[in-house]
Amino acid sequence: MTTISERTAGIAVAPAGLALLAPESDGPAWLAEVRRSASDWVGAHGFPTRKDEDWRYTRLEPMLAVPFERARPGLSHDHARMALNRLGAGLGGARLVFVNGFFAPQLSRVDGLPSGAMVTNLASVLAAGDERLEPIFLRFAPSHHAFEALNTALSGDGAFVSLAAGVVIEAPIELVFFSETGGTPVVSNPRSTVLAGPGSQATIVETHTGLTGDVYCTNTVTEVVLGPGANVAHYKIQDDPVSAFHLALLDVRQDRQSHFSSHVFALGSHIARQEVRAYLEGDEADVSLGGLYMPRGNQHHDNPVLVVHSAPRCTSRQLYKGVVDEHGHGVFNGRIIVRPEAPGTDARQTNKNLLLSDDAEVDTRPRLEILTDDVKCSHGAAVGRLDEEALFYLRSRGVPERSARAILTYAFAREMLDLVPIEALRARLEALVTNRSPTSQDGPAQEVFG
Repeated sequence: MTTISERTAGIAVAPAGLALLAPESDGPAWLAEVRRSASDWVGAHGFPTRKDEDWRYTRLEPMLAVPFERARPGLSHDHARMALNRLGAGLGGARLVFVNGFFAPQLSRVDGLPSGAMVTNLASVLAAGDERLEPIFLRFAPSHHAFEALNTALSGDGAFVSLAAGVVIEAPIELVFFSETGGTPVVSNPRSTVLAGPGSQATIVETHTGLTGDVYCTNTVTEVVLGPGANVAHYKIQDDPVSAFHLALLDVRQDRQSHFSSHVFALGSHIARQEVRAYLEGDEADVSLGGLYMPRGNQHHDNPVLVVHSAPRCTSRQLYKGVVDEHGHGVFNGRIIVRPEAPGTDARQTNKNLLLSDDAEVDTRPRLEILTDDVKCSHGAAVGRLDEEALFYLRSRGVPERSARAILTYAFAREMLDLVPIEALRARLEALVTNRSPTSQDGPAQEVFG
């Protein structure tokens, strides 16, 4: 099997030294051309370095040095079944499971969907020649950066959700991406697409996890296209092992009076980058973007967020929080652009960070680019430590210092958990967050919170 770190015939080699495998060839002719173009783009431009403005805080050398092989289907699904058992019975709706980026139908379930709703894997839709996907793929060429292009060239599968006009799916749709290597480092490139027709409504819960100790890279793209009046909520849990790498792009396009919300919870991976791009292209569209990132040890979590207001009277809200411990490094790189054709814009951007050790590091960079009048825009960022007075108050009432720190840390993160209205999902997230508190090193963190 060919690795992506060696030079072979017919492979475009990036200046950074990482070689690309030949693009996937399945699907219609237009797709093959898009894949070839994306592969050529990477060969010509290479991978980002810290000289690139949007990557200035993220070192990719530890990831690029790994001799990854391209993920293939065929591994036993025993570990994936155990991971699903830990997740529980689910959230009451459809659940699509992918192992190393490939659909696992025997682990999935799709039932109870209303007429006009389609929930399946992307590979089957591409094989059927669905014409709705062509303009979406074409929009990604040329790409903003090499990992986006790499996904375009190599993506073999992912989720596909399509909602006809007026369709409402009450129960959340779960997308579970599980990774394991079988002993050899692998890279997977899952790609998911959500097409929400006019007036439709759905909730998507995307979970990424893997086998502890395995070295792999997930390079994922999720595209969401909202028609007029559509309403989509997206939740993402990134809980890969600290031996893994996670690169992700969430790309959102919104028509008039549509509503989109994103909630990202980043816990795992050695290096993780969750990029979000939201384009408000129709009048009175609104978007709400939130994230909680919790790097510790030597973890690095990067959160680039771009919101582009291109239509009048649109609203955007951003609230990202970081809890950084030990030698962890958190990054928030937010940018709001208000185009000349977008008067009446209402945009707010907030980033708050909590440092739990002297060696923890945060880089925060909120930005506004306003190219028209008649707008309400604000942005702000804060980096601080636990309140010493609050710590003293708890300790004076008999709470041990470590438990007191855990309580205050949880209180800081709780605001993001309270934004999750799905009780079962919120309980799942609460367990993950509390188990990362300082008390988890001495015993179950849940005991601190009763």
